[in-house]
Amino acid sequence: MSVKPKKHLGQHFIKDDSICQRISDEIKPEGRFNKVLEVGPGMGALTTFLLKRTDFETFVIEVDRESVEYLNQHFPQLKDRIFSSDFLHIDPTEIMGKEPFAVVGNFPYNISTQILFKVLDFKDYVPEVVGMFQKEVAERIAKGPGSKAYGIISVLLQAFYDIEYLFTVEPEVFIPPPKVKSGVIRLTRNSTKELDCDHKLFIQVVKMSFNQRRKTLRNSLKPFISTKKEVFDNFPDFFSKRPEVLSVADFVWVTQQFQV
Repeated sequence: MSVKPKKHLGQHFIKDDSICQRISDEIKPEGRFNKVLEVGPGMGALTTFLLKRTDFETFVIEVDRESVEYLNQHFPQLKDRIFSSDFLHIDPTEIMGKEPFAVVGNFPYNISTQILFKVLDFKDYVPEVVGMFQKEVAERIAKGPGSKAYGIISVLLQAFYDIEYLFTVEPEVFIPPPKVKSGVIRLTRNSTKELDCDHKLFIQVVKMSFNQRRKTLRNSLKPFISTKKEVFDNFPDFFSKRPEVLSVADFVWVTQQFQV
């Protein structure tokens, strides 16, 4: 039995064992976790190498029932650790328990950023993520202030994770080959427990700023002028900047100024 990659699920199976080995090698428990949840294992190319690791226990979650059947047949050692469900629509602590676990995977491109936002919802349980993304998305997530790739997802994730771009993967290592290159990144939970500002307002400020990223902050955040005009007047140089030069700390400061 084999599984045919399904376009509507964004499946691109890795056929190069060396890539799977490299991804597995990049998982660094270092006493912070002893469980790993692989999202979207498909036919288990990466799973094979995760199971060779003795410093953590591997669990997998797969939405494709055909893949789940394949995994059950070919990975009996994963008995009771294969979950047939959609990672985006579950509470992962219900299957992993209320203890730290890493998230890893060759993530489907069409839901890769959604997976990371799901991780953010459970950031206190997920100290590390190692994942494969479309290269452009991986770079966007990892880039810091001053880069054209730096944007909304960069700020929201970097508020709680340190992010490293690890390596690039060519299309020909997949079945079927995607039309773009891929990138593997690692997210490591930083020391920030909660932001020193209103979290919902922080997200609103970041999104408003980058939705019109060519404009200065004064223009993109204009809706706040009616209630907080003095903030713009007191810091004219700061609000003449564009969002891509602001750090996470800068966005926290801006949010603080607009809080009631």
